[in-house]
Amino acid sequence: MINEGAFQINPRITLAPALQAWEIYLNDQGSSPHTVTAFLGDLRLLASYLPPDRQVGEISLADLNNFLRWMEHERDVPCSPKTLARRITSLKSFFRWLHEGGVIPANPAEQVVQKSVRSPLPKILSPEEVENILDTALAYRQKPDPDLRSYLLFTLILETGIKKGECLSLSPNHIQLDAPDNPLIFIRYASPQNRYKERKLNLSQDWIAAYQEYRLHHNLDDRLFPWSARMLEYILEDLGKDAGIKKRVSFSMCRWTSAVEDWRSGMEPNKIRQKLGISEVQWREISRKLQILSKDESSEEDS
Repeated sequence: MINEGAFQINPRITLAPALQAWEIYLNDQGSSPHTVTAFLGDLRLLASYLPPDRQVGEISLADLNNFLRWMEHERDVPCSPKTLARRITSLKSFFRWLHEGGVIPANPAEQVVQKSVRSPLPKILSPEEVENILDTALAYRQKPDPDLRSYLLFTLILETGIKKGECLSLSPNHIQLDAPDNPLIFIRYASPQNRYKERKLNLSQDWIAAYQEYRLHHNLDDRLFPWSARMLEYILEDLGKDAGIKKRVSFSMCRWTSAVEDWRSGMEPNKIRQKLGISEVQWREISRKLQILSKDESSEEDS
């Protein structure tokens, strides 16, 4: 039997208290808040579909297949293929937990067919487009009234591949100029559940020189980029327009471009994964895309 907090789970328990125990388990395992919220929401939807007194030991494969059919074709709220795939994953995860914990003798979700959904390939910048943007950003930097944000932001994403949220959280304290081998930037998270994403990334001497100029023009007491997420996206978008790029330059595009450049350079795949701060599960799909993008610069679909 499973014991989570004050909950003792047995085959006669209903879904509601079982889900409370599962939430405790997921949090103890270090699952991200987003994952916990999504998984619980999916299983609560199952609980609302089944009779309220249905015991976990009575739930069958037929119940789960009927639930998925209802959700996909009969429920008033549309269910996208991506959402359906995630909900199947949630079912499998929950009932596997019950089965492996000895609560139920057989896992009814084991034979549910997983419908994998591959998201489209993202757009990336070609080497020529990167050069055009760098030239434009450098021109901004060298104006009598210099705009240093554009160059610093664009080159930071290209060098490190960090996400927008990580960029917004950066402070000058995260930059270590006197690191023994190379200047570093620390990517940190306040929540203990996201500590696995924390990492140290190398910075080029060129970026450090731009950063030193930038510090002279901006008050950087708390944040490296003291603007909103939308403003930073506008900076990248305007930079792309001024460089003559037809694509809408974004954080996501720059991050993917950085990862593709690392892949093409021959960087060891696991080092790319660690640099991006993603899990091994996420890496399966991302590495597939990187392999395709490294051979084809003409991807037309955005993720």
